Amino acid sequence: MLIQYGQALNNYFYDIFVAKFDFWLAFGLIAQLAFAARFLVQWIASERAGKSVVPLAFSICGGLLTLIYGLVKREPVIIIGQLVSNIIYVRNLMLIFKNHAKESETLDR
Repeated sequence: MLIQYGQALNNYFYDIFVAKFDFWLAFGLIAQLAFAARFLVQWIASERAGKSVVPLAFSICGGLLTLIYGLVKREPVIIIGQLVSNIIYVRNLMLIFKNHAKESETLDR
């Protein structure tokens, strides 16, 4: 019985990653890698800075690529999740630029 489950699992992963491999699967995997890389970059940058640093470029790039993948593949779970995430990333960028503008005005006075 355990062998049958192992074979079924093997067939399942073969079907997903080998038999159905195409450009969009590769695109989606690269998008997820870009998004996941932000956690590694965030960890390293935060350790070096001694405070929490959020690499928004990785988040936005990975999020947008994953959103495109979801739209092309018509995956509602991915579309909704990434759409909400990207709205938050854009809002965070707006706040960052707003704070930088205020800081530069303060320095100019």
